[in-house]
Amino acid sequence: MKVETYFTAADWVILALYFVLTMGIGFYFYRKSRSVEGFTAASRALPGWACGLSIFATYLSSISFLGLPGKSFGGNWNPFVFSLSIPVATWIAVKFFLPYYRKTGEVSAYAHLEHRFGTWARMYASFFYVLTQLARMGVVMYLMALPLSVLLGKDIRLIILFTGLSVTVYSFVGGIAAIIWADALQAIVLMVGAIACSVMMLMNMPEGPGQVFEIAAANDKFSLGSFGPSLTNATFWVVLVYGVVINLQNFGIDQSYIQRYIASKNTKEARKSIWLGGLLYLPVSAVFFFIGTQLYAYYQTHPEYMQEVRYTVAEQQLLRENVSENDADFKERLEERAETVTVSEMGDKVFPHFIGKQLPVGVTGLLIAAIFAAAMSTVSTSLNSSATLITTDWYQRFINKKHTERQSMLAIYTATILWGLLGTGTALLLVNITSALDAWWTLAGIFGGGMLGLFLLGLISRRASSPIAAASVIMGLIVIAYMTLSPKIGALPDHLKSHLHSFLIPVFGTMVILVAGLLITKIVKRRT
Repeated sequence: MKVETYFTAADWVILALYFVLTMGIGFYFYRKSRSVEGFTAASRALPGWACGLSIFATYLSSISFLGLPGKSFGGNWNPFVFSLSIPVATWIAVKFFLPYYRKTGEVSAYAHLEHRFGTWARMYASFFYVLTQLARMGVVMYLMALPLSVLLGKDIRLIILFTGLSVTVYSFVGGIAAIIWADALQAIVLMVGAIACSVMMLMNMPEGPGQVFEIAAANDKFSLGSFGPSLTNATFWVVLVYGVVINLQNFGIDQSYIQRYIASKNTKEARKSIWLGGLLYLPVSAVFFFIGTQLYAYYQTHPEYMQEVRYTVAEQQLLRENVSENDADFKERLEERAETVTVSEMGDKVFPHFIGKQLPVGVTGLLIAAIFAAAMSTVSTSLNSSATLITTDWYQRFINKKHTERQSMLAIYTATILWGLLGTGTALLLVNITSALDAWWTLAGIFGGGMLGLFLLGLISRRASSPIAAASVIMGLIVIAYMTLSPKIGALPDHLKSHLHSFLIPVFGTMVILVAGLLITKIVKRRT
């Protein structure tokens, strides 16, 4: 059973207008981005509010736009605890990380690691950041295209190609300035679309808005999770600690965020950008979680729509198992499978179904534009930050040390096009292959998991040397690898496997690097 769509001419006009505005921003900033400084740092002249909106839009990818409602639809508000950790991470970033970046003025976030521990540290962080962003671009575009291919009635490959080409063009033409201002536009589209959708659901409840809260309360949908001491489940505390570490990694050391700090016209504006970008995500993520709760209540009162989603999920499951629609028993198997589909399995399919079936003319186009905006803001940021690092950390340092401005611009243009093509290609590969990407994410999580611990060691300890830092990173990566891989090794005895929740992997990895570095430094100091 396929989901019907009602994408009208008015919706296409709204979507086309969004793309025209986005591309127009890119070409508007062409002349201002024809130097390395202009392309990577917008000549350090942008207002904090624009950079803050850009941070927010980058943070809220299409994965979040569709995934957050899916989480609260299939479960409760436990994942929202992650958002509650943002104020802590932003305060640490403003207090300790921002002053350093503004003082040095270097565009590369990882120059600090070289100053403290040598070239290896900078190259380690830069290398895994760039490769991780390549995978991220592919995943974001692929996951965006999945529901849009159904909603728009277009081939998923066409949507990926169009999105990848559009992002690459305006990133190539306008540089970081175009990306930041386009992000600001996209942030507004995201928020307006989400709020409009939420209000319409409240107004369309059979017994009025209060029915949402009645159904949600009866099913414990607003729960933030257990407050118990367990480290094996996603309790409130486990998610909170995980959120602090991941958000500190985002706001403290992520190249895409650091470039916005540098692009701000002064330290005060940079500080404003961090607070705005971080704190804006808190209420907006709450809106998305509330949308998921509303969807649960709405579909409980409309069982016929719930059944449509069940059949959609069941059909996708059968097709993934290579069961053909032309098989004689396909309809019978579809009905049997639909009976077994759980609420959690329907989570990320319900919001696209609602957008396609329930929203009025024009609003559907706005929501589709919002999904595109969520993806494009993230992909463009990954693209520009990767091209920046490839140029500053690799080309200018190892390939052409006597580079001219023109040669550097050629390098950054080439890197932008190349990474745009590779990111789009990754998304296209995911249409048929997902297992390879899962393996890559696992390896990237292991080898790239030591960056925050290394940064913190460099900030906290002035005595930690390069060999000590390297030894600490190796110890941390061993712990991360053990916690990541041991549960997946079937031959390993159960008592030798890690039973801690996966959210604690980056937490323990970071702590091992930091604590090991401080202890070894203290021991070495006593012996000398």
